[in-house]
Amino acid sequence: MIILVGTPLGNDGDASSRLRESLESADLIAAEDTRRLLNLVGRLGIDIHAPVVPYHDHNERQKAPDLIRVAQNGKTVVVVTDAGMPSVSDPGYRLVSLATDSGVPVTVVPGPSAVLTALAISGLASDRFSFEGFLPRKDGELRHVLNELRAETRTMIFFESPRRLKESLNVMREVFGDERKAAVCRELTKTHEEVCRGSLAELVTWASQGVLGEISIVVEGAEKNENSDPAKFIPEVLTLVERGLRLKDAVAHIAERQKLRKNELYRLALENGNNV
Repeated sequence: MIILVGTPLGNDGDASSRLRESLESADLIAAEDTRRLLNLVGRLGIDIHAPVVPYHDHNERQKAPDLIRVAQNGKTVVVVTDAGMPSVSDPGYRLVSLATDSGVPVTVVPGPSAVLTALAISGLASDRFSFEGFLPRKDGELRHVLNELRAETRTMIFFESPRRLKESLNVMREVFGDERKAAVCRELTKTHEEVCRGSLAELVTWASQGVLGEISIVVEGAEKNENSDPAKFIPEVLTLVERGLRLKDAVAHIAERQKLRKNELYRLALENGNNV
């Protein structure tokens, strides 16, 4: 079978007994960074006997079939990433998908998660949330992604590089507004753990001093309002189309004005407008 195993974010004390057992009994270990894994098992005093092979973003597509074949031959393959849960913004998704298609059993040894840790410590609403992964590096793509999320009412969680933190927070401030609440979580579970909470405007000022370490950003969702239902704006979109505007342009105009998701508005317009 395939076993996805969560590893500590930074505090070795978070290593579970099942993590130890899985590594010690594995027939093959696929690690995002083999050196980091060997450092971890050395610190934890774990005696591994299985071969360790690299399994990361750059070779996941090529390596996944090999790992499946090993499991199909009756072996146990343990998958670990540098920190946290495999497949959550880390290698693992393709392997699980392929294993499902191939009839190979998959199980999980739960462990630390930067996503849930950041959400829990942020002080923002945690009943409904979305994980958006790493933000795009290019300014245009970043603005496009954040504009798509402008009307999102769930709490949002992002990963970001410390080098781009100030710029990303500043674009968030421009798109979401100065007063939108957020939290920047740095070096979670590590010696220099720090959580800075405040408005996006305040966090931009804070980040201007320079920030180091692993970064997670948690941003509160948009307030719900009477204009949040895109279906009520379909007649207006179709009217603009009847007057000669392209559907794509009509949707973009209404979505921008009402702070709606363009994709959802476009889908509803197609469903209600037949051959527009």
